[in-house]
Amino acid sequence: MCAAMEPVCANIPHQLGKAEAKQRLEGGIGKMGEMIPGGDVTEHHWDGDRLHFTAKAMGQTIGAVCDVMDDKVAVELNLPPFLAMFANKIREKLERSGPKLLK
Repeated sequence: MCAAMEPVCANIPHQLGKAEAKQRLEGGIGKMGEMIPGGDVTEHHWDGDRLHFTAKAMGQTIGAVCDVMDDKVAVELNLPPFLAMFANKIREKLERSGPKLLK
C-alpha cells in the first residue's frame, strides 16, 4: 500500500453467505461510488472472493477492495491525500449505509 494513501476500512456484516453477498455486490456496484462524496465507480473486477474497484471523486482516483466472507464484507478504500480529510465521514457512511448495498 502506498504511504501517501489514507486507508479507510469498514466491515459490513451480513447473513447471506458468500455467494449471495457476491451476487448482490455485483448488482449494486454503482452504489459503492455513492459512499464517497461525488464518487462514481469507473472499473471493477473479481479475483475469487475479492472485488477490486476504482472510483473517481473530485478529480481523484480511489482504489478499493472488498473481501467477501461468509458473514461480512471487509471494505478497504485507499484515499489520495486530497480526499483523506473525508476519511471519517466515508467510514461512517460505509458502516451506516453499507448493509443497504447487500439488500
